[in-house]
Amino acid sequence: MDVTNQTTVTEFIFLGFSGVLCVLDSTLQTPMYIFSGNLSFLEIWYTTATVPKLLATCLSQVVTISVSGCLTQYYFFFSLGATECILLAVMAYDQYLAICSRLHYSLLMSIPMCLQFSFSAGSWIRGFLSPLLSTILISQLNFCGPQINHFFCDSDPVFKLSCSDTFLVEALSYICSSVVILSSFLLTMSSYGHIIVTIMRVPSHESWKKTFSTCTSHLTVVTIYYATIIFAYVRPPAKYSFTIGKVISVFYCVVTPLINPLIYTLRNKDVKKAFRKILAQKRLLLIRYMQDI
Repeated sequence: MDVTNQTTVTEFIFLGFSGVLCVLDSTLQTPMYIFSGNLSFLEIWYTTATVPKLLATCLSQVVTISVSGCLTQYYFFFSLGATECILLAVMAYDQYLAICSRLHYSLLMSIPMCLQFSFSAGSWIRGFLSPLLSTILISQLNFCGPQINHFFCDSDPVFKLSCSDTFLVEALSYICSSVVILSSFLLTMSSYGHIIVTIMRVPSHESWKKTFSTCTSHLTVVTIYYATIIFAYVRPPAKYSFTIGKVISVFYCVVTPLINPLIYTLRNKDVKKAFRKILAQKRLLLIRYMQDI
């Protein structure tokens, strides 16, 4: 390294993280990438609701949370979980339209319609409304024990600490979670069922392979996520096992959000191309900045 011709560096330039590629790159401003952006944003908050306490329990023997903090964590965890279920179903429907109704896709899934599915009449609002009543009822309970046998405020461990009659809130929580999870799961599987039937009718093997590859990433996420939450929440409350519950919850709290960025970006050619484009622009700006010093 030549030390004779150096300038003193007084500030640094952040190249940034291109997680907002669908906003920066016009080629990614399509319904599929808008939904993917929604999912990425949701996963950030979904993990934020539980993972800090999980890490704290690994590093410390005693980790506490206030009752109000527990209720807040409960509400946001189940709100974001319900939102993800609905969003995955919407993304499956988007894949169905893109593959099975190509000629009408731009009309049926326009950008305004995509935003409506995501916000005004879709995933986020319905997701945040679904656990609201259960949270209000839980806030009215009296609690006797201070120790939650979990790493976050999940429904069954919280119910076990109550001295009050929890039949109503348990039934309501079970019904709400089952309806959201199973309806989203059935809609998702229905969309993929139609996709598979359509793909099987394609005569060319290369076309079949190319078409199916467009939805394998989504199907991978759906399989892992729904398998774990159905096992955890769509079952009689009396059969709940705290040990198994904690192990299973790691999958939908940590593993699925962790692999989502890998599946939706590293296996997508458009995202890779946009990412290289953004990096090239950043390098060009850096070079120009260094030349001006």
